[in-house]
Amino acid sequence: MAMSLNSAGGGGGRRRGRSSRRAPMADINVTPFVDVMLVLLIIFMVTAPMLNSGVPVELPESRANALDQEQDQITLSIDAGGVIYLDDNALATGDLPVALEQVAASRTTPEMPLVTLRADRALDYGRVMAVMGELNRAGFNSISLVTSGSADAP
Repeated sequence: MAMSLNSAGGGGGRRRGRSSRRAPMADINVTPFVDVMLVLLIIFMVTAPMLNSGVPVELPESRANALDQEQDQITLSIDAGGVIYLDDNALATGDLPVALEQVAASRTTPEMPLVTLRADRALDYGRVMAVMGELNRAGFNSISLVTSGSADAP
């Protein structure tokens, strides 16, 4: 009693149309990956300039070299109207000393963080010096003044 594996006979058990094993696919479609990466690139390019500071301040010009940003720093901004912002939060008149004392008290390390001071160019020098005096009184002695770049020498 003999049995045939292939009903058509001949061929030794192999089917002629489709192979029983699939051949590996050698090409990968990277177009969707590239599309997603381009969209993410555009999103980061649009949002990155907004991450630095949300307070609109027209900065004075300077030819000073740019400083690296530190991980642990405080941004203090003064707009054209004289309103003081501590990390994008507006402070009421007279609240700067209290806010600086709270920041100093919440420190876990003994050294004070770097303070970046952004002041509008329309402000008078005395207003900016009064804020710097409060920073010094609170123990913040490392202060960076932020300016916009300029190609002209004064």
